[in-house]
Formats: sequence, C-alpha cells, structure tokens
Amino acid sequence: MKRFATIAELQALVGQELGVSDWITVDQRRIDLFAEATGDHQWIHVDPAKAATGPFGATVAHGFLTLSLLPEMAAGAFEIDGSRMGVNYGLNRVRFTAPVPVDSRLRGRFKLLSYEAIEGGAQMAMEVTMEREGSPKPVCVAESIVRRFI
Repeated sequence: MKRFATIAELQALVGQELGVSDWITVDQRRIDLFAEATGDHQWIHVDPAKAATGPFGATVAHGFLTLSLLPEMAAGAFEIDGSRMGVNYGLNRVRFTAPVPVDSRLRGRFKLLSYEAIEGGAQMAMEVTMEREGSPKPVCVAESIVRRFI
C-alpha cells in the first residue's frame, strides 16, 4: 500500500499510478449475499449446477458486484494521511470487459487522471483497472470520481 502525507501531494501525480490493491477472492458466498442485497438472482450467478452447463462453466459474479469492490480495493491500494473522509462522487465510464468466475481473485490498479482542489479538499478522477489473477484481460475498467476532505 502506498501512503501519501497530504491530499495536496497527489496533485503532482496526475497521470501516475497511485497504488495496487491486495487480492480479493470472489467466492460463492459473496455472490449469493450480493444477489440477496440486490434482488438479482439470475441463474448464472446463484445456481452452480445450472451454471456449470452454461456459457461460463461456473457461476460468475454480477458486474455490479465487481464494481462494488472498488472501495475495498481503494482502501488497500493507497492511504492519504490527514484525510478525514472520502466520498464517491460518481463514475464517468464503466466497462465490464471479462467475466469473473466464482473463486476468482481480483485486484485494482488506481491511476490518477485529474485533480481539482475544492473547498475542504480535492476532487479526483481515477482510472481503476480491475484484474483477475491469471488472466491477461481486465474484468472491469472504470473511471471513478472521488472527493477527499481534510
């Protein structure tokens, strides 16, 4: 995990990678809990027997489950001392570029695209590339907008 002393320190890092998260395992329990929370019980996610004969050969994570791992990944990739809180401000672009089969391990790479000082902190756009262990293709690429406050 990379550590930064202040939010302002990030301004000079536009265009650079801020950090890479630890691996997160996406197991069936996590997929089932997400299905319960969202009401998305499509068989490709929650029916291992049927999914075994389906297009992916196993259950796969919901795209939005994959995206929802973004905060956990960010927390493991970098830390900003003196930041009392961060908020999700939105997303500019999201693409789910490959499936996430059950028991996959994912991690996120965070590249700072822009930095704008705002009252009490900064608004930053980050390109997040979510990788699946053993796969050359990312599973999700998103442009996340966050606000961090001091």
